[in-house]
Amino acid sequence: MVTQVQIIEWLQVYAHVIEHHKEKLTELDAAIGDADHGSNMDRGFKKITNILPNFADQDISSIFKTVSMTLISSIGGASGPLYGTWFLRASAATAGKEALAEEDMLELLKSGLDGVIERGKAQLGDKTMVDVLSPAVTAFEQAIRNNLNIVASLQASVQAAEQGLKDTIPMLAKKGRASYLGDRSIGHQDPGGTSAYWMLRSLLEVVEGSGG
Repeated sequence: MVTQVQIIEWLQVYAHVIEHHKEKLTELDAAIGDADHGSNMDRGFKKITNILPNFADQDISSIFKTVSMTLISSIGGASGPLYGTWFLRASAATAGKEALAEEDMLELLKSGLDGVIERGKAQLGDKTMVDVLSPAVTAFEQAIRNNLNIVASLQASVQAAEQGLKDTIPMLAKKGRASYLGDRSIGHQDPGGTSAYWMLRSLLEVVEGSGG
C-alpha cells in the first residue's frame, strides 16, 4: 500500500530531483524546444515544496488536486497544463482512498496518462511524455496481473519508462515546438519524457525505501 505520508514524501523527492537536474532539462529543451522546461518545472515544484506542510491533514485526492492547481498556475508552456492534468486525473482516481493498493495505483497511472493524451493530443511515437508514461502503465498493469506486489510492479513500470525515454531519441517530433524542427528533432531525448521518467522513478524510490 502507498500511504498519504509516502505521497507527500514522493512530491518532496521529485521536487528535489527537478531542482538538482533543472540544467539538464534546460539543455534537453534547448535542443528542440524553448529551453525553459527545467526552469518552469523547478518553479512549479518549488511552490509545491513550500506548501507541503499544508498537506499533512489532507487526503490523497486533495493533495493531488492542490498540486494540480499549483502547477497549472505556476508553470508556463505546455508543461503546466499537462502535469496539472496528470495530477488532476490522479485526484479523481484516488477519491475516497486513504491508501493505494496495486489496483488503485494502476487506476491512478491510467487516469493520468489518459488525461495527458486528451490534453496534449499526443500518441505513442510522437516524441512526448506519452512515450514514457504509456509503456510505464502497460508494464505496471502486466505486473499486477502476474500477481506482483506494488514495489515489483513499480520497478517494472520504471524500467519500461526508462526504455520508453531512450526510444524518444531517434524519434521525429510530431507535437509542440519540437515538431517545427522536422528531421532536426531526431537524435535528441524528449525533455518532457525525461521529467515524466523522473516522476515515476521518484515514486519508486520512496515506495522501495519504505518497504512498500
